Amino acid sequence: MTESDNTFVRGNEHLDRLLSDPNLAAEVAEANESAQEMDRVYAMNLAMIRKAGQMTQVEVAKKLGVGQGVVSRLENRGDMLLSTLYDYLTATGAESASIVVTVHGRRIELDLAQLRASHSERPSA
Repeated sequence: MTESDNTFVRGNEHLDRLLSDPNLAAEVAEANESAQEMDRVYAMNLAMIRKAGQMTQVEVAKKLGVGQGVVSRLENRGDMLLSTLYDYLTATGAESASIVVTVHGRRIELDLAQLRASHSERPSA
């Protein structure tokens, strides 16, 4: 083991050294841009659902029993619980809410109302 193997390097210093490589820095920047675009599309989609229901954030907030700022944060969130998503969707007027996935070519639909009901029937620990 050499002396340099025992040297403590702060995380930020290590990142700075890694990002000094122009190729790696470009890859990181591209990944960040892609993640930001995915976040923007996700937020747009939730807002689009609300708008399709011809509702404002204030109206959805009233149905959820929260403030308008909470709805804004939900629409801009990176992730959320399925129960929260279900509550948001039903507050916007969605008549049914499900998630569809394809696994090995097989289409599987998860009914969020059914998942929500089965979760609330469980005894709390």
